[in-house]
Amino acid sequence: MSKLTDMTIADARDGLRQKTFSASELAQAHLDAIEAANAALNAFVLPTPERALEMAAASEARLKTGEGGALEGIPLGIKDLFCTKGFRTTACSLILDGFTPTYESTVSANLWGAGAVMLGKLNNDEFAMGSSNEASFYGAVANPWRRNGSDATLVPGGSSGGSSAAVAARLCMGATGTDTGGSIRQPAAVTGTVGIKPTYGRCSRWGIVAFASSLDQAGPIARSVRDAAILLKVMASHDPKDTTSVDAPVPDYEAAVDRGVKGLVVGIPKEYRVEGMAPEIEALWQKGIQWLKDAGAEIREVSLPHTKYALPSYYIVAPAEASSNLARYDGVRYGLREAGSDVTSMYENTRASGFGAEVKRRILIGTYVLSAGYYDAYYLKAQKVRTLIKSDFDTAFEKVDVMLTPTTPGPAFALGEKSGDPLEMYLNDIFTVTVNMAGLPGMSVPAGLSSEGTPLGLQLIGRPFDEETLFSVGRVIEEAAGPLSKPQDWWSNAA
Repeated sequence: MSKLTDMTIADARDGLRQKTFSASELAQAHLDAIEAANAALNAFVLPTPERALEMAAASEARLKTGEGGALEGIPLGIKDLFCTKGFRTTACSLILDGFTPTYESTVSANLWGAGAVMLGKLNNDEFAMGSSNEASFYGAVANPWRRNGSDATLVPGGSSGGSSAAVAARLCMGATGTDTGGSIRQPAAVTGTVGIKPTYGRCSRWGIVAFASSLDQAGPIARSVRDAAILLKVMASHDPKDTTSVDAPVPDYEAAVDRGVKGLVVGIPKEYRVEGMAPEIEALWQKGIQWLKDAGAEIREVSLPHTKYALPSYYIVAPAEASSNLARYDGVRYGLREAGSDVTSMYENTRASGFGAEVKRRILIGTYVLSAGYYDAYYLKAQKVRTLIKSDFDTAFEKVDVMLTPTTPGPAFALGEKSGDPLEMYLNDIFTVTVNMAGLPGMSVPAGLSSEGTPLGLQLIGRPFDEETLFSVGRVIEEAAGPLSKPQDWWSNAA
């Protein structure tokens, strides 16, 4: 029997049904891995071992009677943005320290309803604002990968860096993430995992701490395309509690994984060849194009002329919505409260102490662009650009079935390398934000290693609600690239 923590969700599902091992053994193996590695990786901000073993025992009982769900006994990690009933949920911010929800997010409720086991809550950038997981109140997450010949600690991407690091390091079999401008796909790319942001409205946002409501979308991070398909099938649902949730049937994504790409037309957006792109990113892109061509797809260049405006427009729209959403954290109803001489000073002291630097920066930007005299010049103009970006995709998808691009402009960088330069940090989202601005599905698939020996990913962009095509194309890339080697287990010897 292979090491339990190395198994895919698909293999573990089969093993549990065949009684090769028990759900309790599977959960305990992952809890042991968390205990051994988390001090070095800082991926989990709240392990829940007692709850995990309790849920695993319940899964065993259901499996014995043949009543197991789609994820029965599968141990998962939950990003700390998802409310979990009875378990601390803070969005990794001091301002929510100690907040324990009395309700469950719809996505996590779907997972528990299918029999999944909760290992704990995963670290993320505070309120999901970041590209490196260095902006968490609980400290930075370490990428389990390292550069060849270097002991420098690398970032795991953000904001879902705890999720990507935990999955890559075999601390959980899969994890939830959220993606506002690339926060599932970018961390997946730099940790050698698969991450999919489904179409806006495919997964309910109810019970997920909001960053930018018109952009946020939940999705899974896993170690294979098939595992991501299995997870998304359960996570996705129509939810009357979320007015942006789309009432549409959820396809059998796993069935789409092996469809292949013969007869599909793959678009290559010429505007994604940005100035200063690393040669190895261009080479990886060309390799991906050849893989799909060899598998029977037709390759066609397309134009998305407003791509260059996507990043600046995103950094107007997202902070504006964040400024509005984060106004609710005032110290009155829940979370941190700092004393003040009156109500106004209490608000000011609470927000000054409770929010980190990156969150304050985005609130200030957002409040500015929404203020009188600047609303038309910035926010309204950005929304118009957003419409044009969506129109570009609509036109391109009249000619192609899916698009292929790089996921990130480079491999994982070291802690502290870019955190002092917000503009440099924001450029990490250059290939991913267009997908959120247009509300489309996007997926990152591991496609090889950089010259530094660290993972790189390729991104697939699909038509609205056509995640199935992403899974079928993603599987072809996954097979052509071959399995990545595991990251070296340096953390077990860390101080």
